[in-house]
Amino acid sequence: MAKRLIPSLNRVLVEKIVPPSKTTGGILLPEKTPQLNSGKVVAVGPGVRDKDGKPVPVAFKEGDNVLLPEYGGTQVKINDKEYHLFRDDDILGTLLD
Repeated sequence: MAKRLIPSLNRVLVEKIVPPSKTTGGILLPEKTPQLNSGKVVAVGPGVRDKDGKPVPVAFKEGDNVLLPEYGGTQVKINDKEYHLFRDDDILGTLLD
């Protein structure tokens, strides 16, 4: 049975993008190569309410490629896949293609 996680409040579920460790030609890439810590948004919470009770939506939507902080987030395993749960304001920005 497949499980799906819907984040609460202003949380965002992200699947980290792992850069390839080998080129298409078979050359192994060193681990020390500079890389962006990025991920793809899988699910988004409904947001929070401000002090007046008005809804404040999450700044990201499903499918966005985002820039993540080097540390932080909560690791979650669903159906043998690894995801990370971040607060909306912890995510650094959106990566455009």
